[in-house]
Amino acid sequence: MRIVFAGTPEVAVPSLQALAASPNHQVVAAITRPDAKAGRGKHLTPSPVAVAAQELGLEVLKPAHPKDEDFQDRLRAIAPEAVAVVAYGALLPESALAIPKHGWINLHFSVLPAWRGAAPVQHAIWHGDEITGATTFRIVKELDAGPVYGVMTYGIGPRTTAGELLAALAKDGAGLLVATMDGIGDGTARAVPQAGEGTSYASKITPDDARVAWQRPAFAVDRQVRACTPDPGAWTTFRGQRLKVGPLFPMPPGDGPILPPGELVAGKHEVLVGAAGGSVRLGQVAPAGKGWMAAEAWARGIRPAPGEKVGE
Repeated sequence: MRIVFAGTPEVAVPSLQALAASPNHQVVAAITRPDAKAGRGKHLTPSPVAVAAQELGLEVLKPAHPKDEDFQDRLRAIAPEAVAVVAYGALLPESALAIPKHGWINLHFSVLPAWRGAAPVQHAIWHGDEITGATTFRIVKELDAGPVYGVMTYGIGPRTTAGELLAALAKDGAGLLVATMDGIGDGTARAVPQAGEGTSYASKITPDDARVAWQRPAFAVDRQVRACTPDPGAWTTFRGQRLKVGPLFPMPPGDGPILPPGELVAGKHEVLVGAAGGSVRLGQVAPAGKGWMAAEAWARGIRPAPGEKVGE
């Protein structure tokens, strides 16, 4: 089947590569977001999908918005039978959706209708889900509401971060997307309407959302930090400066002291912070302007006073 691929970040690259390697399909072009400023020098940098597509020798389209007439004219000229989508990052107008015969087929990293939206992996971890997965569906005007072609499930471990889970789903989901496109191409795939119950929405997580809420129970603090690792990055404050916080460890009931939320206690081999009804043990932290280090090394340098707190 003649396919155009649409995607932008690194998590979309495994699907592009898998489709390009498939003997059943011909990937003829890639659509991605325009080059964006990145790095310390803020130089314009192509997206990971743009780089991977160029390495594959594909034409790369970078419309400012997919409603642009020049872009749509070019897509009609390329004449794909379907557009495969993974984390493209732009809303698609109906005029663009109507161009390929089989529509735009999206790989979404949740088991729909759970966690429609921009950050399904992060919200699954934050809310304590034990199972997530990936879904392929045909894109319609309503957000992530189109009929479903295929689903895979994936367990969420108790220490899994959003970055780790997203990488795993990107790799395994590529196979699901290829299988879906195979079925569409040979006529065996059938799209099924999504269930009417169990819908939830996963809004984008901002840096403000990633500020650690020490007043929550230890298990909730743990989930928040893992959901925000590595992006946008969990953080708190100490002595008026930002302190990045890596994955931490809730102390089992009875094993750690019950500290007021945010209170910092530094021992020789561990650094504890109070949470509602318990405490957590810090792992890696990164003070302002410095790299990641063990919390114990950081505490030896700052020598917290009795009763001193983070997050104030």
